[in-house]
Amino acid sequence: MSNSAVGYYDIVAQCIQSLKNLEVCIDEAEKHAAAKKFDVGILMAGRLAPDMQPFTYQITSACNYLKAAAAWLSGQTPPMHEDNEKTIEEVRARIRKTIAFAESVTEPQYANAAEQNVKLSWVPGKQIGGKDYVLQLTIPNVYFHIAMAYAILRHNGVEIGKIDFLGPMNFVPA
Repeated sequence: MSNSAVGYYDIVAQCIQSLKNLEVCIDEAEKHAAAKKFDVGILMAGRLAPDMQPFTYQITSACNYLKAAAAWLSGQTPPMHEDNEKTIEEVRARIRKTIAFAESVTEPQYANAAEQNVKLSWVPGKQIGGKDYVLQLTIPNVYFHIAMAYAILRHNGVEIGKIDFLGPMNFVPA
């Protein structure tokens, strides 16, 4: 197995874990809404600023960047999703189907990831190489949208902390 395949596989795996961590935060959001006796849908439409996209958009965007990376870097076409999630159940389902797809891509499928060229709809007539794609688009965008989703929940009083964002860690004895 080439080091290249391992690196791309690990990057996608870390993005998958970050989405899983976000689902834990969504569970906390649901508990918060129930405890405060308000509709959790209010949080799904939450924003940090009036001109900012809502929570649900942050989730679908993080999912879209992850599934696109898993697909394009393994020589596949990303699965199509409608990006129309509004409820907490729909958001959870979107996260889970994104994770299922990304986890279905095996490490050997990333063997030629660095050589993949990705065409982006918003940059007609140009493409970006696999390494630049993952470093300049995938990683920053997945983390940006997950961080914004986290911040929206935090801003609205959901009791989550940095460890919820980071998730489980593989500590070993010193």
